[in-house]
Amino acid sequence: MTWKRYQNELIALVAFVFMLGAYGYKTAQVSSQAQSLAAAKHSVAEIQEVISLKKIWDDTRTGKKVEKLQTLVPSSKVTWSDQNKKVTASYKNLTADELNTLVTKILNLPVEIQKLKIQKVASSYDVEFKCKW
Repeated sequence: MTWKRYQNELIALVAFVFMLGAYGYKTAQVSSQAQSLAAAKHSVAEIQEVISLKKIWDDTRTGKKVEKLQTLVPSSKVTWSDQNKKVTASYKNLTADELNTLVTKILNLPVEIQKLKIQKVASSYDVEFKCKW
């Protein structure tokens, strides 16, 4: 008799529990979909960045840009060694202006800097630079 008396309330309670379960499932699915979409956008952005960097690194004019580093300062201050997309340079007795110009140019080149050593000697600077591209 007790079940018959509370049958409608029990059916309403079960329906409410199912409704809560369905709402939780829907919320989880929407959240999962949003995370998947964000991950896909992040992956696309990374791929675009890799493609643009590859274009920069594959540029055939990079060697000519690197060779301009040799002419930034007088040739008496430069020791230059160029071997198959690798450069080793040594600059001696640079003034502060020459050093600033040189470092700015180096940092704006699309090369892998393997060594950049700057030493202050009295009022001048010595720079050792090694890179590849």
